[in-house]
Amino acid sequence: MHLNPYGGDAVKLAAELANRRPRTVEDLTDRCRAAGLVIDEPVPQADLAHTLALLDTWEGVVDAATERERAERLNRMLAAGASHPRLTDHSGGWHLHYRDDRLPFAAVLSSLIAVGTAFHLVGRGMHRLGRCAVAGCTTIYADTTRTGRQRYCSQRCANRDAVRRHRATRSAADTARA
Repeated sequence: MHLNPYGGDAVKLAAELANRRPRTVEDLTDRCRAAGLVIDEPVPQADLAHTLALLDTWEGVVDAATERERAERLNRMLAAGASHPRLTDHSGGWHLHYRDDRLPFAAVLSSLIAVGTAFHLVGRGMHRLGRCAVAGCTTIYADTTRTGRQRYCSQRCANRDAVRRHRATRSAADTARA
């Protein structure tokens, strides 16, 4: 049973857009459509700047030092971009929206990302959003793993860090023998 269309997919879209910022409105809309968003109206150029500012704000949620700070930052996003839930059938089936109807695309995206991130964090855990643990990699991930212990943005970074740790251990052992 699929009860929450806002959670995992919305937070993954936010991470994907934050990690590789859209450069044009076309890039933004193409990537949002690929993620399953229904875009009924043309997206004005100004929405790109609003989206980039939204992503900056959302990264503040990602980088919060404590759960309380993360919650406070996300609550500000929710207050600015979300509304009371309402039923809609704009795309051929009844579902919930957490925003007013007929908003500009950037406002819709803001609401989707804020509510989706909130559902993700309260449903999976406040710690399940972060940046890759590899030094020098700043890629954001949304932890949707079963165990909730994701530390890396990709298997490639996890392998690279494992090799680094192995080499450091081996080097330390070689130094101790010498």
